[in-house]
Amino acid sequence: MPIRLIALDVDDTLLNSKGELLPSTITAVKAAIAQGIKVVLCTGRPLVGVAHFLQQLEIYGDDQYVITYNGAVIESVAGKVIAKHLVENNYYRKMTEFGQQHQIPFNVLDEDGTIYTADHDVNAITVVQAWENSAGILIRKPEELPANFQIAKGLFVGDEKLLDNIQPLVTKTFGDELSVIRAAKPFLELMHPGVNKGQALKNLASILKLDANDVMVAGDEGNDIAMFDYAGTAVAMGNGSDLAKSHANFVTGTNDDGGLANAIKKFALV
Repeated sequence: MPIRLIALDVDDTLLNSKGELLPSTITAVKAAIAQGIKVVLCTGRPLVGVAHFLQQLEIYGDDQYVITYNGAVIESVAGKVIAKHLVENNYYRKMTEFGQQHQIPFNVLDEDGTIYTADHDVNAITVVQAWENSAGILIRKPEELPANFQIAKGLFVGDEKLLDNIQPLVTKTFGDELSVIRAAKPFLELMHPGVNKGQALKNLASILKLDANDVMVAGDEGNDIAMFDYAGTAVAMGNGSDLAKSHANFVTGTNDDGGLANAIKKFALV
């Protein structure tokens, strides 16, 4: 059965280790689009954080889609929201208290991509996160925000070992109420319960009247596993984690040596 939708993680999958699109990737994605295949970026970033890459790939309009905030929002490339699952302000309070108690840097993103943190000493990873997403950083305590303030996701950020040590307690504290996902080594993310890339991809495919066998996915990390478990064709990058690779049915080359383009050619292009 031909591939009709390709879902792509962004960081360390679509992008190389310098955060750039390889020429081979651009060529392969454009070839897929020319065949009528939907190419959907599935990312932890907000839409504004991938807009530049969408332009480079010439993916435009209300009939092309992105999955942002690791599945919390499904929207068109033009910004029309198809579905969203946001978290209420009271969880910002709980997450902030937890971060301060355990001295773990913490921030949240709203639906527009703005970063909020109660940490006056803003962690360097949060600064990089804001730069990558073309987002501002606002230092706000929970009580300074309106009662109806909603967040797309919360993030505990920092050193890999720090997050390794705190992850079990975060899961124990929040796991019954929120989705807890280790999106990457420096990011431990909390979202609306049931939110993940795989569920969002399944929902989008249903809207487009596609099933799992029509879908190819590519990714490299733990937050991509739900996509791997859903799609008929699951490709892990050669630079991906061992855990991600164990859920894929094909491992391609790395994000620096054209692995994504090779996988698209192998499975999607005719």
